[in-house]
Amino acid sequence: MKKIISLLLISFSLNVLAQSAQDPKAKVILDDLSKTTKGYKTITADFVFVMANKDKKQLEKWVGKAQIKGQKFRMEIPGNTIVCDGKTLWNYNKDAKEVTIKNFEVASDDQLNPSKIFTIYETGFNYKYDKDEKVGTSTCAIVDLYPTIKPEKKKFHTIKLYVDRTKKQVALVKMMMKDGGTTTYEVKSLKPNTEIVETTFTFDTKGLKADQIIDERD
Repeated sequence: MKKIISLLLISFSLNVLAQSAQDPKAKVILDDLSKTTKGYKTITADFVFVMANKDKKQLEKWVGKAQIKGQKFRMEIPGNTIVCDGKTLWNYNKDAKEVTIKNFEVASDDQLNPSKIFTIYETGFNYKYDKDEKVGTSTCAIVDLYPTIKPEKKKFHTIKLYVDRTKKQVALVKMMMKDGGTTTYEVKSLKPNTEIVETTFTFDTKGLKADQIIDERD
């Protein structure tokens, strides 16, 4: 019984510490961001992805476009079209003319999910306000996010979330990797509440042969 009580006290203490680690100034910024984002029925965004090593040498850069409606999305990136209806994920490789089909896992870090750019702060992080900084012509508040769920398994140690002070939208997400590198998503344009037809979130395989379809669903 003493052991159980001790474990409960430790658990309670850790929970209190986690809650106290949240910065009130950052919370106001994130609450405003959440309210704005959840008010959008759809999001259409253009973004730039950049990966750099610890010496700040650019390893990869490309431009992408995403259409999002809840857990449904369609993303166009160089060489690939990625489509999700909330349950099934299709990844079409344009060069190979081949589609891979998987079950969609919302919590997976291995599946590309553009909606995470706009909602990544909602669960599994402690947060702290850093400073204000210009991104293009916009003034952004930078909130540092620190993972609390299995942080030892994450490839990053901190996420820097840049929130446009005026629009209350995500302007940039910078992941600070444990190897010293950075992975950045910069939102170049964001159009909320545009009309998106439901067929946008399904992938038609009728034009493909059987050997061009790789179905990895359970």
